[in-house]
Amino acid sequence: MADEKDTDNIVKKVCRELGITQRELAERMEIPESTIARWKSGDIPRLAELYLNALLENIEIKAKLETIKKAHEIISKL
Repeated sequence: MADEKDTDNIVKKVCRELGITQRELAERMEIPESTIARWKSGDIPRLAELYLNALLENIEIKAKLETIKKAHEIISKL
């Protein structure tokens, strides 16, 4: 049952981090919304799980890059 919880969490987390609905996630991935609902029940293909994890990593990397850019701007002004 832990896998179901983890899957549920990744779908919800991706939507929350991107600020989108499950319907919008389905549109972005070009898949039926019913597929996202099925994934929430724990029936998620490994490739889809990897894709969702990559989306989360991308969000984290973008946030870090913005922090680095801001730090660079501050240092440049010194």
